[in-house]
Amino acid sequence: MSTALRIKLIATAPILLLVTFGAFIMVNLAPGDPTVNILGDNASPDDYIAMRQELGLDDPLFARYLSWLGNVFQGNFGTTLVPPQQEVATVLARAIPVNLELAVLTLLMALAIAIPVGMWSAYRPGSRFDRAVSTTSFALLSIPNFLLAVLLVLLLAVNWQVFPIGGWARPTEEGWGANLYHAFLPALALAIEESLVFARLLRSDMHTTLQEDFIVASRAKGMPTWHVLVREALRPSSFSVLTLTGISVGRIIGGTFVIEQVFALPGLGQAIVNGALTHDYRIVQGGVVVVAVVYLVISIVVDALYGYLDPRTRHA
Repeated sequence: MSTALRIKLIATAPILLLVTFGAFIMVNLAPGDPTVNILGDNASPDDYIAMRQELGLDDPLFARYLSWLGNVFQGNFGTTLVPPQQEVATVLARAIPVNLELAVLTLLMALAIAIPVGMWSAYRPGSRFDRAVSTTSFALLSIPNFLLAVLLVLLLAVNWQVFPIGGWARPTEEGWGANLYHAFLPALALAIEESLVFARLLRSDMHTTLQEDFIVASRAKGMPTWHVLVREALRPSSFSVLTLTGISVGRIIGGTFVIEQVFALPGLGQAIVNGALTHDYRIVQGGVVVVAVVYLVISIVVDALYGYLDPRTRHA
């Protein structure tokens, strides 16, 4: 393990503490009382006071944070406040696989589109294909994700009835075929924008790489075009795409709230939104911790992959 990677691992601890503390403070200072959601509007003042004492809501804020953080380190996120009460870890464990599958499928689709498009645009800069890709990218990137999702639903689900309008099939219950059938449309809605950004980044970086001396030498040796593009130019041109891919995974796992609402997906975003609406701050705090951990883990993995793509970075 390189020194830089060790430093990165050490630095994750204070970052996690800051994220968890910020989430705890913001959620607990937000307006609204979870006891109202638990007891309803018709309970007596004494019932509200007793419930607040039972939940520890009258304890000092920092003491509550330390108590919650200690439980989190033991893997205990507590129970939900709003009935029916259940373990927060159980709620998150049901939601996270939806986002993970959506992220993986989205990135596979995006990279499958972006890599050949970006490579050929870089190989033929200024060509009709390159100009068409550039124009299409600007046009589609100007459309918000949620609007693109609605358009896809209208076209592929309502008019052509190729895919279901919404919902989610659990692979353990309905099989992977039904699961991918439900996941394809929301993944496509996310992958279109991701693929356009990936393709433009790869095109820019590879265009620079193709001017390098080792590429010129390879061409002078008579190497075929596919060899030059795939075997020699792709790896050193992938740093920006790799970085953005890591960011995209974290964003898809924790930030696809609107897409989840459009397609009625029982993912992490929907769980956090529902927790915020019902003042169930334990779900919100647990979700924020999960998203923060995912971002940090992906950041470390991306740093480690840099050394694989370009060995010079291991000695920098």
